[in-house]
Amino acid sequence: MAETESTTTAQDSATAETEPHQTQAQSQIDETAAKLNNLTLRIWPPTQRTRDAVINRLVETLSSQSVLSKRYGTIPEDEAASLAKSIEEEAFSAAGAAFSPDDDGIEILQMYSKEISKRMLDTVKSRAATAAAADAPSATEAANGEEVSSSSVKAEA
Repeated sequence: MAETESTTTAQDSATAETEPHQTQAQSQIDETAAKLNNLTLRIWPPTQRTRDAVINRLVETLSSQSVLSKRYGTIPEDEAASLAKSIEEEAFSAAGAAFSPDDDGIEILQMYSKEISKRMLDTVKSRAATAAAADAPSATEAANGEEVSSSSVKAEA
């Protein structure tokens, strides 16, 4: 019987030691859960570091070989840098105008991303059209070229 009493006392002692530890652990879990419930994740506006990364990526896309450059041509890096900064600032302003403090920012971030893509595409298309117009001879030059060709053909005959 003495053996049974010592075993029971040992179990009671072990339980008494673990209860405060479990209570303390549960208390820490409860505190952490309360903090997380009060945590709000805001992804808008992006940090300046994020905005700079977007600009750097735009410069890279505009000035190096890509699917976009195969169709519309590459842009020199210095020009691409100023265009990228302009594209990002315009997209940021457009998205920022639609932001409401009650919003978590996900929709605004999507709008910002779409605005960047749209403005980048508009920029390269516009630049390619301007370059194509500058490279193509004007109607007067084409007509004069035909006259010169006709004259030279007549002179040779």
